Amino acid sequence: MHSIEAQGLSKRFGTTSAVGDLSLAVEEGEIFGFLGPNGAGKTTTIRMLTGVLSPDRGRVMIDGIDLFKHPLKAKLQMGVIPENSTVYVDLSAEQNLHLTGKFYGIPADKRKKRADELLSFLGLDSRRDDKVRTFSKGMRQRISIGCAIIHRPRVLFLDEPTSGLDVQSRRLVVETIRRMHEGGSTIFLTTHNIEEANTLCQRVGIINRGALVVTGRPEELKKTFDPTQSIVVSFARAIPAAFFDSPSILKAEVEGDKWRLFTDDPDAAIKYVTRLATGHDNPITSLHTSGPSLEEAFLRLTGEAG
Repeated sequence: MHSIEAQGLSKRFGTTSAVGDLSLAVEEGEIFGFLGPNGAGKTTTIRMLTGVLSPDRGRVMIDGIDLFKHPLKAKLQMGVIPENSTVYVDLSAEQNLHLTGKFYGIPADKRKKRADELLSFLGLDSRRDDKVRTFSKGMRQRISIGCAIIHRPRVLFLDEPTSGLDVQSRRLVVETIRRMHEGGSTIFLTTHNIEEANTLCQRVGIINRGALVVTGRPEELKKTFDPTQSIVVSFARAIPAAFFDSPSILKAEVEGDKWRLFTDDPDAAIKYVTRLATGHDNPITSLHTSGPSLEEAFLRLTGEAG
């Protein structure tokens, strides 16, 4: 069963079409990344998927529940971590968690236990009684995370969750994603951070000008435009470019004390390089392979490549 399913979503603001006839499906237990340039329709889409905004046309199913026919039932299945914290600043960290837990109908004893667990996980146990207005942006986002997952949602939406955060808070967001995923939750992540999507997501969808351009695994999308890979190798002693004369090596470029070798047959190229090192008694000090980047695929798919 699909945890998230959108069919024919469309939304206009005046004469501007923000999203047009968008359909997508996210598998149960999947981490799905949603990418797109500014103004592409990401925020409008996630607002429709979470019931904040009603579409002009189309429907959304959350865990098999029609979001707009049964909004309360569908929203009980989801947690939402917005880009900007929406917690109550005049309440303490602990009070925010308890209040949110009440909204989801969690009994008082379980709410207390869950709040204690989350305050510890979020690194805010010592600040539990402090009003949130005294917190930094990163700390407020941590409370947003706690409120979003206090009921252990089956579907978790994150809208640019690491934007503008300090390193520690950003790592906590990533740890939350991984922990919720391990617990069986489906994750829908919108992000500008392409490397973040490449590292975390099992599949990504790219939206541009209100239309879903493509969906697929990051590695598949990387190879869509450029099957060429590269090998970065360093030797104990300097080695001239003329040594890289092999049909398996398309081009060789110097990068500091290393060589980057471009190839469409990495297996043959690596074997050639190791024979070269052995034959010239020049040990390899480092070697790694690198494929085409998700960023390059993103730029080409959205028409922003130079």
